[in-house]
Amino acid sequence: MVNTYETIRVLFSESLDSLDMAFKTDTENWGVESLKEWCESYETTRFTVISDKEVIITSEYNMIFVKDWLKQNTSIERMEEIL
Repeated sequence: MVNTYETIRVLFSESLDSLDMAFKTDTENWGVESLKEWCESYETTRFTVISDKEVIITSEYNMIFVKDWLKQNTSIERMEEIL
């Protein structure tokens, strides 16, 4: 069986609580209250918190969209693929 999932580890420049404020202050527009909820709204995508600034994201076929959005809308210190 071939593994089609991609996994990345992301270290943000600011805390997840800080990033989540954008969602919490505009829930009507976003439809979610956190970055985790936003990521997991993509089918087959999972978001696991490692620390207050670091996460693991796994996705079967939406990773390109998730990575693009994160790069454009968050401050990232480091993003790396995990094999």
